[in-house]
Amino acid sequence: MQNIVGGLIQPIYLDDSVALICNDEGKLMNLTANRGLRNSDGQIYDIVCGTFFLCGAPPDCDHFTSLTPEQIERYRKQFYTPEMFWGMDGRIVCLPLETD
Repeated sequence: MQNIVGGLIQPIYLDDSVALICNDEGKLMNLTANRGLRNSDGQIYDIVCGTFFLCGAPPDCDHFTSLTPEQIERYRKQFYTPEMFWGMDGRIVCLPLETD
């Protein structure tokens, strides 16, 4: 896992028994902003910097697991479109990058 994210891992637990695994020091290392994490209202509450991956994190289990086919489809749709970030007026702006 550390090889994939390029350092110490940080699990960010999403709903649906899924963990997003990223580099714990991604922001400190100035890794490229990758995706915004949004709350149920669609507002960004954090930005994942650097490479990440998703895995199952069942509440009754002490290790990560594979995603179910339903989870794969849900998160494939959620993270499919790349995002671009930049600072404007003291805020971070995030826009999806349309791809062909």
